[in-house]
Amino acid sequence: GRGINRFLAPLPILHRFCLVNDAVFQKTVHFKPLSVSVVVPARNEAGNIQGILKKIPPMGVKTEVIFVEGHSRDQTVAAIKQEIKNYRGPLRLSFYRQKGKGKADAVRLGFTKAKNELLMVLDADLSVAPAELPKFYQAIANGRGELIMGSRLVYPLEKGAMRFLNVLGNKFFSWVFSYLLGQPIKDTLCGTKVLRRRDYQKIAEIPIRYRERAYGQTNISRFRHGWLLLKMTLLAAKKIKFVNLQA
Repeated sequence: GRGINRFLAPLPILHRFCLVNDAVFQKTVHFKPLSVSVVVPARNEAGNIQGILKKIPPMGVKTEVIFVEGHSRDQTVAAIKQEIKNYRGPLRLSFYRQKGKGKADAVRLGFTKAKNELLMVLDADLSVAPAELPKFYQAIANGRGELIMGSRLVYPLEKGAMRFLNVLGNKFFSWVFSYLLGQPIKDTLCGTKVLRRRDYQKIAEIPIRYRERAYGQTNISRFRHGWLLLKMTLLAAKKIKFVNLQA
């Protein structure tokens, strides 16, 4: 009946016995050079900014780097301005200070200011090396996905790169979102992501080597942000899996 379809059919394992399955097919995409915008949200990252531009490789037909600073208490603003002043190279550079709060707000501001076809997010803590970015570029340019996400849980983690509770939280939410979206996702919370300007439906992951930050402290609150993610997960489950079905 409707109750079984609504509450039991979406559950793990049981959904494999359902009689209706969906599949999405896409045309093969041939490689086309693309322009790239790299958004670098930075809060209290003064010690990581120096030399960052030398580590970001040019990609595609042209690459711009957009720094977005978020109410830092250290010398992050001065470090960004000095880095831009000293840089001599092919990257186009810009710098903005967010009025809102949080990384999501910083990324949205960066995306609004971006001028190129591909939008990349690179955390200023450099726990993901900028040298990894061409892998993301190749993946999306070759049509592997419409949202390319880093996966930190494939290669061994550097000692101190991720706290034990964070590892458990990442594995839990990866399992939950894999179930909700119907495709395997190893790491939902990696900060390095790439997408086109247009809407996306397909998700792909790129294994990355996750490193311990060299400067400062993490801006992630395990319990506050974990609770926020749990609420988002419950909302997604209600809207994606446990929907009202017509008889």
